Formats: sequence, structure tokens, C-alpha cells
Amino acid sequence: MKSATLNESHARSITGRLVVACALLAAMLAAVPARAAMSAGFNRLLDAVVRIDVREVAFEQGARRLVAGVGSGVILSDDGLILTNAHVANPYAVEILITLPSLESVGARLIGWDHWTDLALIRLDMDEVRRRGLAFRPASFGDSTALFPGETVYAVGTPYGLTRTVTRGIISNDRRYFEDNEGIHGYETGTFNTWLQTDAAINPGNSGGPLVTEDGAVVGINSRAYVGADNLGFAIPSAIARRIVDELLAHGSVTRSYIGIVPRALQNLEHFYALALNTGMLINSVDPGSPAASAGLRSGDILLAINGQKVDGRFPEQLPPIQNIIASLPVGSSVRLSVKRGMQTMDVPVVTEELESRMGEEWAFEKWGFSVRKVSRAYARENQLDDDTGVMVIGVQPGFPAAVAGLAAGDIITKVDQQVLTELDVLKKIYRSFERRPASLLLLTTRDRHVSLYVLKP
Repeated sequence: MKSATLNESHARSITGRLVVACALLAAMLAAVPARAAMSAGFNRLLDAVVRIDVREVAFEQGARRLVAGVGSGVILSDDGLILTNAHVANPYAVEILITLPSLESVGARLIGWDHWTDLALIRLDMDEVRRRGLAFRPASFGDSTALFPGETVYAVGTPYGLTRTVTRGIISNDRRYFEDNEGIHGYETGTFNTWLQTDAAINPGNSGGPLVTEDGAVVGINSRAYVGADNLGFAIPSAIARRIVDELLAHGSVTRSYIGIVPRALQNLEHFYALALNTGMLINSVDPGSPAASAGLRSGDILLAINGQKVDGRFPEQLPPIQNIIASLPVGSSVRLSVKRGMQTMDVPVVTEELESRMGEEWAFEKWGFSVRKVSRAYARENQLDDDTGVMVIGVQPGFPAAVAGLAAGDIITKVDQQVLTELDVLKKIYRSFERRPASLLLLTTRDRHVSLYVLKP
């Protein structure tokens, strides 16, 4: 009996091992097609990632210069649309050259850009693509809202000019917030979105390339990294990128609404305002002359709701979506803000206006030896100027007429020979006349509310 029992036990043990082995084999066999499908998706993605070489204009030290840069991009459609960063391709670009996965180079042109999200859309010269018989395969977007910290992702691009480079990492944080969002050429970036943080290595040249999941789906566009840090990289979520692509394709730019409130998170401040947790957003300041200022809003007011929709701005990461609610409203529409001031709660109607950057168009007048930037409405309000008349000097070349006259960076030229500079084109027209028939010019400038006169001699 004892021997029979041992034999039965031994048989059951062998059977159990066989069952486990079969289960493992079945799992391995099932994983083969799944792994093959993921590999196919990733290989397709590699056929969509391109290198972007750009030559762009820079206005430095009073002159117009050409500078070169390299970045990455991802092809999104069969007709050659490429998504990249706005700091890679923007209106300052005078030449854009794309290196396809086949290593063949093709020209491209800018379709539109949105510095607020650091995204730009360009298109391949498809006539050249067809004439030369070149081929590529577009990538597909994935769902960035489904990402979670710890998920494996890959950054693909052209770091330091090394094409088709893949680095692996994880999603370190799926909702990173930056308070300082100054982007390319001083333009604002990141006001209306949070970022994906990853430890996949992102280096100069990776900008504009895709952040992808294991199946090759694009869940982000790589944008920035902390210099000197160990693998702190950041990407624009695909949920943001998809909307921006549609807008840029339709209009070449993204129109947003503005009312002029500067927000701040309420964390650790609720007891000062007698607020329950997760209630409202602090209005830290109000831009002078803005719609919010005209409506009577003040610093220290608490925004409770927008058109009846309650807002929760306790943490910094919650501020961009709230700002985006206002930005997404039609320009010129009336928005009802529910506001708490002291112990009083009130509804304040505010009419939105179009959002503008503090940056204006730049230009260089090389025979005069200085470069300028048009004063924007946002810059005028930010610096409490009377209006947005004039151009600000941003650079002066030593020994040229502007320097001899005494002009310096920071001066705002409001009039030339009594002609008001309402637009930069007014000064361009004066400059063309000067080139044909040089003559002394009288410049009226302001700086810190002090008015000065300068004579510009040929």
C-alpha cells in the first residue's frame, strides 16, 4: 500500500509539472504574435521619424543673422504632414530640410505653429517626393490620458544629429507643471497644458520627435530636458497635440481667448480666505487694462466657477486646465465668473478678447545699425505703457548711425519725423525711403516714462 501511494504521488507530481510546463509553453506561444505585432508597430513608427534641419533668422546685436539648428519630427499622414516643436520650426525659418528614414533629404514648408504648446506643423514637398519615388509611412497617435507612472516608453529622434536614435525609459510623472514657461525667441509656452515627464534620455536634437509606447503609438512630442540633470525629459501629451494639429491644419494658428487674470494655486492658503479644500482658484494679479480689470476683478479674488462650472485650483497642476477653459471660449464672448471677495460672492460678466503674446514682430534696419521688436498689446499692459504704439530697440551695432545717435537697447521709438509708429510696416516704409534718399531723421523715444529725442544721421 505504501509503495502504491508513493507511485500515485509521484505520478501526480509529474502530471502537475507537465500542466505547468504546458501552461508556460502556451503563454510563450501566445506572446509570440503579440510581440510580433508590437514589433511591427514600432518598426512602422521608425519609418515615420525624421530629422529636421532648419536655417532661421535671428536678430542679434542690431543685425540680421542666419543660424542653423537640428531637430526631429514625426510624419502623421500620407500627404506629408510632419509634427514637431515650435522651437524647431517657426516663422523665423527661411529653409527647412527633412531627412527621411531612407536617409534621402526633401524640402518642407511651415503650415502653422503654436508657441503656447510648442508645437508646429510642416509639410513635405510632395511634388519632389513623387518625382523622386521616395516612400515613408505615417505614425498614429496613442492615448496619453491612459498613461500611468512607471509605464515603459521610448523617445525617438535625432539627438546631436544622430538619426533614428531610440532611448527607453518610463513615464516618471504624467502631469508635470512648469511655472516658468518662456519658450523660443521669448514667446510663452506651456500656459494651457501640463507635460509628460520621462527618464528616457532626451538630448538636443530630440526636440519634436515622438514619445511612444511599446507598440509604436505616439503619446507625446518630446520638447525639453533639464540640462545637467540625469534623464529629466518632458513631452507634450498627444491629447493636446491632436487638437493643435487639427487647428493648425485648418487655420495655420490657434486662436484663444484672454481676460487678463494671473492664477495661483490655493494650497496652504485656504484658511486665509475661509475656503473649504478643493474650492476655487486664487486670482494672483490682474493685467492692467485687460477685460478682467475693466470688469472690476482684483488681486486676491477667488474664482469659484466659470459659466457655472466649478473650478478647483488647489494645486499648480490644476491651473493649466482652468486657464484652458477660458482660452477655449470664442473671442468676444461674454463669460460669467463666480467670484468670492471677502465674505461676499458675486457673478462678474467679462467679455473676452483675443490672446496675444508679449512678443512682437522683429526686424533689423542694418544701414541704421539697430534691430527692433514691435510693442505688443500684452507687453504694453505688462509694462504699464499708455498703448502699444512704437517699436522697442533690442540691439545696436557699435559705430553705426543708431549707436552714434545714442540709441540703446530698451528704448521705445514712438515717432520718426512726427510720424507715429502704429505698425512696424510704418518704420519699414521710412527705411526704404531712407535707402533711396538718405537724410537725417528725428526719433522720439520713451524709456521708463522719460521722453528723449535723437537725431539719426546717414
